[in-house]
Amino acid sequence: MSKPLQIGLTGGIGSGKSTVAKIFELLRVPLYYADNRSKYILQNDSAVQEKLKENWGELIFDSEGKLSTKALADIVFNNPHELHKLNSILHPLVADDYNKWFNAQNCSYVMKEAAILIESGSHKNCDKIIVVTVPEAVAIERVKQRDKATEEQIRARIKHQMPSEEKLKYADFVIVNDGIKMLIPQILEIHKTLSAS
Repeated sequence: MSKPLQIGLTGGIGSGKSTVAKIFELLRVPLYYADNRSKYILQNDSAVQEKLKENWGELIFDSEGKLSTKALADIVFNNPHELHKLNSILHPLVADDYNKWFNAQNCSYVMKEAAILIESGSHKNCDKIIVVTVPEAVAIERVKQRDKATEEQIRARIKHQMPSEEKLKYADFVIVNDGIKMLIPQILEIHKTLSAS
């Protein structure tokens, strides 16, 4: 049996890529949620926690010794150098975790969902890329509802992301999730193409 195709799924904040991922899961496509796994590794891997302590000290841990992701985010979010440091600790472990998961799969294709699929360079290991797009105004409204965040906070987060037009240059498939164009037919079309590959 040949190895499954590796499909990357990405999109900006508020694009609804998690919704798209859930629909692919309903179609029995094995899904690897890179962002969730990286949070899990961050919270549960003792070697990672040691490295975090070495770099940022005890300040990012609460009184019970649990990692405060908020304190860590406050340090790295507006500092590209610190963010790069965090990514260099985390990305190799997530890549390793993904490879173990991938090697256990037996199907025509698997999907890796990641917000920074392209920025982290992990798109290079994918056979095809799906980019979920949404008009910025729609994305802002969605995130306002979801995170109870202000427009200003959301725009700051958008500014830190690779622009959608840039992401589209890497796309083999594009899903428009603007609340007008029907989502499921777009997904079924891609699923049909990938299942036949």
